[in-house]
Amino acid sequence: MVDWAIPIGASIAFGLGALGTGFAQARIGSAGAGTIAEKPETSGLIIVLEAIPETMVILGFVVAAMIIIMVK
Repeated sequence: MVDWAIPIGASIAFGLGALGTGFAQARIGSAGAGTIAEKPETSGLIIVLEAIPETMVILGFVVAAMIIIMVK
């Protein structure tokens, strides 16, 4: 039988990473839109800066998967 703390811990690991990423991408996206409006040549840099926080969601997913797999 699975203890109730294991899925809760995995969901916290993934959920908080996703919330943090959403907050960061919202800020970067709005600032990036203004930057691209003024300097269109910076669009490549803004795309890279928008993709960097996504690694936090991937890390949260990996940690959540490790929590669930390692316990079994």
